[in-house]
Amino acid sequence: MHEVAPSGINHPRRRAVLCALVQDYIRTREPVSSKALVSGYQLNVSSATVRNDLAALEDAGYIYQPHTSGGRVPTERGYREFVNQISQVRYLSGAQRRAIQTFLTEPLGVEEVLQRTAQLLARLTHHAAVVQYPSITRQALRHIEIVQLSPTRLLLVIISEAGDVTQRTLDLPAPIAAEDVQNLRVALNASLSGLEPSHFAEQASDLGRDLSAAARPAADSIITELSTTLEPVYQEKLLVAGISNLARAGNELSSGLSEIIEALEEHAALLRLFKESAAPGHVHVSIGSENHDQALAEVSVVASAYGSGQSGPHLGVIGPKRMDYPAAMSAVRTVASYLTKSLEI
Repeated sequence: MHEVAPSGINHPRRRAVLCALVQDYIRTREPVSSKALVSGYQLNVSSATVRNDLAALEDAGYIYQPHTSGGRVPTERGYREFVNQISQVRYLSGAQRRAIQTFLTEPLGVEEVLQRTAQLLARLTHHAAVVQYPSITRQALRHIEIVQLSPTRLLLVIISEAGDVTQRTLDLPAPIAAEDVQNLRVALNASLSGLEPSHFAEQASDLGRDLSAAARPAADSIITELSTTLEPVYQEKLLVAGISNLARAGNELSSGLSEIIEALEEHAALLRLFKESAAPGHVHVSIGSENHDQALAEVSVVASAYGSGQSGPHLGVIGPKRMDYPAAMSAVRTVASYLTKSLEI
C-alpha cells in the first residue's frame, strides 16, 4: 500500500508535465525537452504551453536545466513530487510473481532464504538490495502481575516466555477500583498468556466483554504497554546483494560510490533509515537528502517491513535518484509479502 501525499503543485497540468518529464528522464537518462514531452505524452497542449509550464516548474525548484540550450531534469524536489503522486504501486507480471514464489517457497533455512531474497530484489530492480535479519527470539507473554500504586497508577510486572522480567509504571486515563485491578489481572493472564504481541488485538474485544466499563480503558492501556515491551528485538545485521548494480548507474553516483558502498557495509545508516520506515504492507521512499546521511545523499532508498510485527524487520533497495520508482516499490512490496509467508513470521 502507498498513500498519496498532498501535492505541492496546485496546477493539475503542471503536475502532469512534471510526471511526464520524470518518467522520460528515468527512461532515457537524457535531459527532456518540451518537444519530447509533447510528442511522447498525451498532454494535449502546445509546445509553447509546455515550455511555459517547464519554466514555472524550474522557478519553483522541481526541475533544472543542466545546460543553457538543453532540456530539463528533475531535482530532488521533483522526484519527491512524482513519488507522492503515484496513486498505486504497479503490479509485477505473472511471470515475475511465479519466479518469486518459486525462489522463496522451497524448504530452506532462514539464512539461505534471506540470501535468496536479497539476490532476487537486486535482480528484479537492478539496484543494490538489503534484507534485515528477523528477530533473535519471539517474545510471548508468560505472566503479568499488576500492583495498584494509586487509583490512577499501576505497576506492571511483565514476564516473558523466555523468562525476562520487566517492570513498567503505567498512568491510567481514569481512576480504577481495587476489585477491577484484580479482575484485570485474572482476565489478562487468561486471555494473553502464551501469545505474542501480534495476537493481542484478536483477544482484546473478547476481553472487554468480561470487564466493567471502568476497567476497559485500563485494559487497553495495559495491552498497549505489553505490546511495546514484548515487541521483538531485531538484529542489527543486514544482508546485501547487487552492489555491482550501483557501479552501473554511470556518472550519477561516481563522486560518492565508495562512500555509498561503505555505508552499505557498515549498516548503521540503513538501520537508522529502516527505523523510520513503513510497517508491513506499506512502502517507504526516501530521496537524497531525506536519508539524513551524507553517504546516502545521492541515492534513493525504497523500503518496507516484513513479518507480522509493526516495526520490522525490513528490506529494501538502494539506487540512483533517477530510479523507476513504481517498479522498485512494487518489487519491494511483493517480495516482502512473499518473504513473510516463506518464514511464517
